[in-house]
Amino acid sequence: MTIQLIFKIAAVGILVSVINQVLKHSGREEQAFLVSLAGLLLVLLWIVPYIAELFSTIMSLFEL
Repeated sequence: MTIQLIFKIAAVGILVSVINQVLKHSGREEQAFLVSLAGLLLVLLWIVPYIAELFSTIMSLFEL
C-alpha cells in the first residue's frame, strides 16, 4: 500500500463531503446520498485488491 492511495482516499472523502453539504443545503438529499454512495464504492474498488492480498497472505500463513 502506498501513500498515494491514502491521499486519494482522503481527497475523495473531502470532495464527497463538500459536494454532499452543497447538495443538502440546496434541498437535494437524494443526490447527496447518491454522491456519498458513489464515493464509497470508488474507495472500495481501490481497496478490494489489498484486502484480497491480505486474506491470501493470512491463508498461506496458516496452511498446514
